[in-house]
Amino acid sequence: MRPQNWTKRFKYAFDGIVYCFASQQNMRIHAIAAVIALALALYFRLTPTELVLLVLTIAGVMVAEMVNTAIETVVDLVSPEYHRLAQIAKDVAAGAVMLMAGVALIVGCLLFLPKLFF
Repeated sequence: MRPQNWTKRFKYAFDGIVYCFASQQNMRIHAIAAVIALALALYFRLTPTELVLLVLTIAGVMVAEMVNTAIETVVDLVSPEYHRLAQIAKDVAAGAVMLMAGVALIVGCLLFLPKLFF
């Protein structure tokens, strides 16, 4: 692989991340929650294993939000007018984000509540 192609691929991927942060309010909310969770992780001195679990969970939420954005964008491109199947695709993608955010909330509770109360 030529270096130019390699660097272009990273630039395109980075552009996608920047686009999500610039255009998606929920992505920014997830990022704020991630910063708070990581600050709490440092404050409570999570073990390396707990920290890995937290980082993977945060990444899961961010990836789900990015996939949701990609799906919604493609659906809007191919079906600018309302179509029931387009709505289902968008709803399922949004549901995936909500499910992952719920898992993140559970992981956060399991990691932080014992440190707060015990």
